[in-house]
Amino acid sequence: MDEDIIEPIRQTVRQLCTRFPGAYWRQKDRERAYPTEFVEALTKAGLLSSLIPEEYGGAGLPLSVASAILEEIHRNGCNGAACHAQMYTMGTLLRHGSEEQRQTYLPGIASGELRLQAFGVTEPTAGTDTTSISTTAVRDGDEYVVNGQKVWTSRAEYSDLMILLARTTAKDKVAKRADGLSVFVVDMREVVGNGMTIRPIRTMINHATTEVFFDNMRIPASALIGEEGKGFRYILTGMNAERILIASECIGDAGWFIETASNYARERSVFGRPIGQNQGVQFPIARAYADTKAAHLMVNEACRLYDAGEPCGAEANMSKMLASEASWAAGEACLQTHGGFGFAEEYDVERKFRETRLYQIAPISTNLILSYIAEHELGLPRSY
Repeated sequence: MDEDIIEPIRQTVRQLCTRFPGAYWRQKDRERAYPTEFVEALTKAGLLSSLIPEEYGGAGLPLSVASAILEEIHRNGCNGAACHAQMYTMGTLLRHGSEEQRQTYLPGIASGELRLQAFGVTEPTAGTDTTSISTTAVRDGDEYVVNGQKVWTSRAEYSDLMILLARTTAKDKVAKRADGLSVFVVDMREVVGNGMTIRPIRTMINHATTEVFFDNMRIPASALIGEEGKGFRYILTGMNAERILIASECIGDAGWFIETASNYARERSVFGRPIGQNQGVQFPIARAYADTKAAHLMVNEACRLYDAGEPCGAEANMSKMLASEASWAAGEACLQTHGGFGFAEEYDVERKFRETRLYQIAPISTNLILSYIAEHELGLPRSY
């Protein structure tokens, strides 16, 4: 989308972020608290409904706009992880959900009445081998009965709806391992404590992640998105968007690190001269800047393909890999530039450093991306 349209949206995000300075995020981090006020402000500004079509109360904008929103949030020292799932899970519901499902849920999501933040895919024994999940959904009349477990289901405690992937046909009874999986939109308000149990997982960052247990959880058959057994193909839409948008967050993180490091290097004097005058300080920051610019080009290309409805699996994966590596290198340069002060909470460097590290392993590890590229782009034998 034309930058003349995106730039005013970026300005809106920047202005909103000034209301949530580092002190706000440090407090949330210390308390492991959900940034409710920040999410509500984004919702009120219409930023979280940017991908929802206008007929359902949203802005009907492309993924490139969502990319710019999340990038700008992170560039300004904030964290979009509390709400980014609402954007990348949209693809599954928008592209594959029924008109009745869209009418039922999208207006409430757009207004903020409903939150779609939980993406129930990963399991303890399957990990990134999604086709090996063991959570089952068995049809029983007008309902499905769900049993199993998910892990690393972030924001489940703060979501009203979940996009859930479950096996509806046993793995040994399907021709292809990607078959027999189905995707559902689950109204969590009806099942928490009634077949669904949520347990928080405390981690090195404030990510509100959980494990979720299903014990004979009953959901209506109308919760099924699309056709039974084709769910894996449906969630790929959400997974590609997830990789692209998280890559955008990494671009924003890298921008924050580079600007913060550069400012400190200009202002901090040792031995009678600014430390930024030393090439040993300059070069890591400059290298991180170049890497970030290159990664940003890949993110833009992935957005272009996604918005055009073209295949973008390779570009989405490469975007996430390159951007996460660029943000980590920028974070390392920023921390090294600050020296001991980089470990001080008040500078926010250590918090952002911990937050950006996550994205080399989530939502998919760098090694799995390299395996994907080797197989699908280079034609090498499948390694997993």
